[in-house]
Amino acid sequence: MLNATEQKERIDCIFAAQEATSLRWRESSCEERKQRIQRLKAAVLAHRDAIVAAGAADFNKPAAEVELTEILPVISEANEALRHLKSWMAPRKVLPSRMMVGTQAWKKVEPKGRVLIISPWNYPVNLCLGPLVSALAAGNTVMIKPSEMTPHASKVIEDIIASAFTEDEVAVFDGDASVAQALLDLPFNHIFFTGSPQVGKIVMAAAAKHLASVTLELGGKSPTIIDQSADLREAARTILWAKYTNDGQTCIAPDHVYVHASCKEAWLAECRRALEETYGTEERRVHSPYLARIVNERHTARINRLLQDALSRGARLVLGGQVDESARFIAPTFLEGIPEDAAIMQEEIFGPLLPIISFDHIDEVINRINADPKPLALYIWSENEERTQRILNRTSSGGACINHCVVQFLHGNLPFGGVNNSGIGQAHGEYGFLAFSHERAVVRNRVRLARMFFPPYTDKTRKLINLFLKSV
Repeated sequence: MLNATEQKERIDCIFAAQEATSLRWRESSCEERKQRIQRLKAAVLAHRDAIVAAGAADFNKPAAEVELTEILPVISEANEALRHLKSWMAPRKVLPSRMMVGTQAWKKVEPKGRVLIISPWNYPVNLCLGPLVSALAAGNTVMIKPSEMTPHASKVIEDIIASAFTEDEVAVFDGDASVAQALLDLPFNHIFFTGSPQVGKIVMAAAAKHLASVTLELGGKSPTIIDQSADLREAARTILWAKYTNDGQTCIAPDHVYVHASCKEAWLAECRRALEETYGTEERRVHSPYLARIVNERHTARINRLLQDALSRGARLVLGGQVDESARFIAPTFLEGIPEDAAIMQEEIFGPLLPIISFDHIDEVINRINADPKPLALYIWSENEERTQRILNRTSSGGACINHCVVQFLHGNLPFGGVNNSGIGQAHGEYGFLAFSHERAVVRNRVRLARMFFPPYTDKTRKLINLFLKSV
């Protein structure tokens, strides 16, 4: 284990070594970039069992859930890049504007250079190696800081990278916040960060010192709306799947549910039925093999404080409520009647607590959503098209689903990202490729019309300007 000084020296040394590689990689061909992605893909598949074991060790997560949420998205991202990289890299011709008649123009997509990826603990493999695919597709060298809160996953990430790349190509730096700060002090060309809005502000401030571009994948309190026309059974099953995968520790998980008063009890009945079918009775859910655990005791205590604060302020427990902090277990829990000043209504929950809020008129919900910072996701359950469009048109969120949840993350042809408080920039597929690229504008002169506007300026020059003012 390196001490702080040794770690800083290693960071600086590898950062310097990656400069020569990044300059060389500016001229890398499509096939060379594909080979790097293939190496990463092969390494991930070779470490499949180790990734599953790490998910069990860090979260007590079921094997199938690890494969679905950690391995499959990375392989899908790699395959999308391998299929489409040639077209993504191709120069894109641009028609001349009227002012530019007589010129030829195109956009040349170039690597940004040396990039930093800081990944979170909730999906440590997916949210580290997914962006890495995009960075490699764009032709960059990469330095990675995984979370120290999931040590088993971080070790697997190190092993994957070491088996596929040399450190002057891709390098991993494990450690606490001091390691992250040492990395942020360096003049990277681009920083890709996934985490909380609070830490995102620190990353953005550090990037600003070097005028580095950033992609910030943050979070927020993503609302779910169920109106009186919704398929309640489907809404119950899908919302619970989205909420309790990874025990609620998902940035795009439903944070709270607005449900129309006329169908609230019927929807809750469907939820009770679905929970029992999936995780067993309330008494046996602590033993369910399909429920992951909170990442550590500190976060378990934080979520429990949100629960106890809400109850002390008059919230009603609909179901759940069992807590064992030493076992990192909090049961799937529904609350209603929560006052607005309760901490659970202000903070991102990131756990298995689900506030239920009944409403009579959709405008109440729209106004409440617009009163809060813009969320990363918005989920609408409705068969009423006019009402659905009204919600979409009058609110803002990073992404949205109609009659589904969280699958916007898996759609390889859609941009994934937040807006304002929930994030800056976009990821996945071509959008991820472009996040790590610079689109360079190139103009080639064909006809030397610009000479008409060279000095000395004459009456003829002014007449030409007046003509252009009317025609451009």
